[in-house]
Amino acid sequence: MAKRPFRGKKTKKKVPNNPNQMMAQVQQMQSDMAKAQEDLENEFVTVSAAGGAITIEISGHQRVKSIEIDKDFIDTDDEDYLEDLQDVLIVAVNQAIERSQALSAERMESISSGMGGLNDMLGSMGLSM
Repeated sequence: MAKRPFRGKKTKKKVPNNPNQMMAQVQQMQSDMAKAQEDLENEFVTVSAAGGAITIEISGHQRVKSIEIDKDFIDTDDEDYLEDLQDVLIVAVNQAIERSQALSAERMESISSGMGGLNDMLGSMGLSM
């Protein structure tokens, strides 16, 4: 019996990835991330708590810039006033930190997601970002 030639789909061999190109992409990503980190120092989020009675402004580096408390919120006649104020401040500060961390993560994700070519190259080597 004569052998027939294989007539299946022809597959292209993957061209080896250029290590210089990969290194350039890694360096660009490092540069972009350093710039984003620097920019986060000057980006702020504002969080309000207790119906707007407390407002906290925090940077992308989780540094509190300001805490404002509405004077109408302060009731020195209430015996539990200080305890309530402390509780609300804790909640507000934690919310501000969470929002700041989300801002930072969003900035970093936008940089790393733009490196699809690098992800493809690393994936072909069995690695991932």
